[in-house]
Amino acid sequence: MAPTAEDGEPSVRQAAPAVTAPPGRSSLAGAVAPGGRMPRWLPRAMVLALALIAAFQLGSWAFHQLTGLLINILIAFFLALAVEPAVSRMAARGIRRGLATFLVFFGLTVVIAGFVTLLGSMLAGQIIKMVEGFPEYLDSLINWTNHTFHTELKRVDIQEGLLHSDWLRKYVQNSAAGVLDVSTQVLGGLFQLLTVGLFSFYFAADGPRLRRGLCSVLPPARQAEVLRAWEIAVDKTGGYLYSRGLMALISGIAHYILLEIMGVPYAPVLGVWVGLVSQFIPTIGTYLAGALPMLIAFTVDPWYAVWVLGFVVIYQQFENYMLQPKLTAKTVDIHPAVAFGSVIAGTALLGAVGALIAIPAVATLQAFLGAYVKRYAVTDDPRVHGHRSRTPSGPGALTRVRRLLLARRSGGRAES
Repeated sequence: MAPTAEDGEPSVRQAAPAVTAPPGRSSLAGAVAPGGRMPRWLPRAMVLALALIAAFQLGSWAFHQLTGLLINILIAFFLALAVEPAVSRMAARGIRRGLATFLVFFGLTVVIAGFVTLLGSMLAGQIIKMVEGFPEYLDSLINWTNHTFHTELKRVDIQEGLLHSDWLRKYVQNSAAGVLDVSTQVLGGLFQLLTVGLFSFYFAADGPRLRRGLCSVLPPARQAEVLRAWEIAVDKTGGYLYSRGLMALISGIAHYILLEIMGVPYAPVLGVWVGLVSQFIPTIGTYLAGALPMLIAFTVDPWYAVWVLGFVVIYQQFENYMLQPKLTAKTVDIHPAVAFGSVIAGTALLGAVGALIAIPAVATLQAFLGAYVKRYAVTDDPRVHGHRSRTPSGPGALTRVRRLLLARRSGGRAES
């Protein structure tokens, strides 16, 4: 008999079917919201990722646009470090720091302007002299050519050929078209020089305020490290400029003696030119320094220009491999190989500016990090001084070969 309920109707019990999730759905349960909707965090994550990418692109663009300004600020900072000792001495004697900075920069400007004016007048006079004597040089060259190669060249024919040549006409056209570009570059250079001068003046005049502002956001321990690094940078930059000035003095005296012996006019001014330009203009300074004495020596005798060129090349090699490493190692206190490598690295990174500031920057970093490197006493071993010790572990290779040959000879005699 079928069981019945109290009301007489049969009781029907239906088992609820077991619902099993298909394989692979359980792994997506945390990523998909109920009902198949997008999770709430996904739009915000996408917006945040896009914002980070946009910020990176904007920062990269701004950095590339401001690279020139950052390099000018870097030059101004090292220039301020260079004049810091003179400004500090004048300020210690009661002169206001702003006035002391102005006096130092005014003195440098007067010296540089006077030197450039004297050099420009000398160069203009020599160019006029070369232009006036050009026909005589041309006649001597034509006579030598006719005598050597049995030709019949004439100066009038050569001058007419040059005046009516396509090369001269194209050169004049290109020169006229490039006047605007040259003017733009000159104005850009003057603006860059003004920017560096203003920043360096502010860095030097407001040096104590800048240090206080920087230390105010650091804990006391960090403040001491920052001040110590600042003082090291001032000392190393001053030592670098001292070494450069000493090399400029040696180079100027050497070239002055050569030019005076050959009788080249304006030998003292040319010696000063070679010394300053070759030391304080990196990369191309040597070529600029040697070109002017060669040009003026050519007005005296063309062979004198060849002698000047040879002397410049020989002296440059002596300075690069003998004089500069020793002076740099003593004044800046870095190894000559490190100094040479830092100049190469600075040139690769920032060009001429990197070559100029590489040595004081590396010297400052090396001196600052030297306080955090733990050093130990060196053992008293001959190998430290480069003396190789003979180990008694066994005979050498030559001894073993001799013994092997003797053993073979003795074995051959026994067999015979």
